Amino acid sequence: MKRAIRYLRFSQLGQSNGSIERQELYTDQWIKFNDVELVDTFIDRGKSARTFDRPDFIKLQEFIAHHYKSVDYLLVDQLDRFSRDAGEAMSMVKKLQKKYSIQVVSVTEGITFDYETPGSFFRAGLQLLLAEEDNINRSIKVKGGIYTAKAKEGRFVFKNPPFGYKKEGERKERQLVVNEPEAKIVKFIFDAYLRDVPLYKIKEKAYELGFDRKGNMAIERVLSNPVHAGLLYVEAYKEYPGGFFPAIHEPIIDMTTWQMVQSKMKKPEKIRTVLDDEIPLRGILKCHCGNPLSGAPSRGKSGKYFYYYKCRFSKHNNISAIKAHDQFMGACELMSLTESKVKEIRNGCKSAIQIEMEGNKKKIKEKSQQLEDVHEKLFSVEEKWIKNEINRDTYDRWYSTYNHNIINLKGAIERLSKDQGKAFDILNKHLNLLTDIRYVYTQADTVHKREFISMVFDNNLYYQDGIYRTPTMMDMFSHNSLLMKEKGCLIYEKKRDNLAIIPPSRE
Repeated sequence: MKRAIRYLRFSQLGQSNGSIERQELYTDQWIKFNDVELVDTFIDRGKSARTFDRPDFIKLQEFIAHHYKSVDYLLVDQLDRFSRDAGEAMSMVKKLQKKYSIQVVSVTEGITFDYETPGSFFRAGLQLLLAEEDNINRSIKVKGGIYTAKAKEGRFVFKNPPFGYKKEGERKERQLVVNEPEAKIVKFIFDAYLRDVPLYKIKEKAYELGFDRKGNMAIERVLSNPVHAGLLYVEAYKEYPGGFFPAIHEPIIDMTTWQMVQSKMKKPEKIRTVLDDEIPLRGILKCHCGNPLSGAPSRGKSGKYFYYYKCRFSKHNNISAIKAHDQFMGACELMSLTESKVKEIRNGCKSAIQIEMEGNKKKIKEKSQQLEDVHEKLFSVEEKWIKNEINRDTYDRWYSTYNHNIINLKGAIERLSKDQGKAFDILNKHLNLLTDIRYVYTQADTVHKREFISMVFDNNLYYQDGIYRTPTMMDMFSHNSLLMKEKGCLIYEKKRDNLAIIPPSRE
């Protein structure tokens, strides 16, 4: 009596019960009719037939390799259950027969494939090609449907919504809706990234706020996802162009912010600096040779640890953190503004914001008209394409150009429409703090301390001969620069054209 093993595969778990009963019925009838003994059954659930890299098919191959001498047939329901890749399938059919003397039987199609019989081999090839053609046609339909939904209808078609959104509605009416608690975290991530907060610090704070996405690249995925800016990335389909398309859901991040983040992410990453509250200037304060100063604790004779800022060149700076911080506090006190100066700034800001708001209204009107004109041009191009007045290449070129212009104009209008009055209210509320810069600095956390130094000194704060030095400093804080020098806190030597910023190395 000849023996056989049976291989069953189901592409959808929800249909497995009915499918297994049908496939077992067919194979049982074939076994009984041909007086064949069933040795074993292998079942793959929910796996694609486009590849043989399937768990139970691998087990099947291992079984054949060890027990092929006691097996004559491999039974499958039909060949598209076996494989939808004609080339790989034909190679597998030949391998099973030539190496193991096992023939593949399609029970529902009534075919026993024999590599050495031309007619049988031809039928096997034909069935496999038909299965692959069906797979290709289905793939094309799916891709076409996805392109239409995303590019033309602006719908988010994936199962799981991105962080910051939830799904509401059914079928085609289903769309993304902003999840307000998560949206606040998304805004924080974008804002912190543009303020040069280290990614690991952003991640720590985001998790504190409720961020629940896992993985080392979770923050980067949020930053690079166009969905947060109201866009969808669509792959090209046949003759239709790919790229970014406007979506119908509400954006969390304005277009300008998103574009600035994408531009920044393309730049080479800076050397990672681990923040330490005891030495906040590490990596941002520079030696006179231009190298950023590192920082670390050193154990004294008493067993107590003392922190130091050090240059990687041993003969250069080795500064006590206590001394460095005291000197900087002295500079901060002298950077504080007078009440009259604060009043002058307040009035100037109020006037400048009013002028800016008036200017923005005019710009919004101009941008809105430009947007309307571009929409009309895009409609005209589409109309000409429908009437066959232009070829595909011309349509693609202009469609891409106009679509890009529309996105940029909408982003500009959104940015210009922001209420600047709120910004002034926040500024006005905290403006008096400028009279005590020491307090502002000491109350800030390490991240904000570094941002303060970066902003005030334009990343050009150096240490040489026991004193801070800088060629660049915000004008509003430089009014006591001579007094800073006299007290040994900071020397501000204003940068002049054609002169090097960094003093020569003393190596």
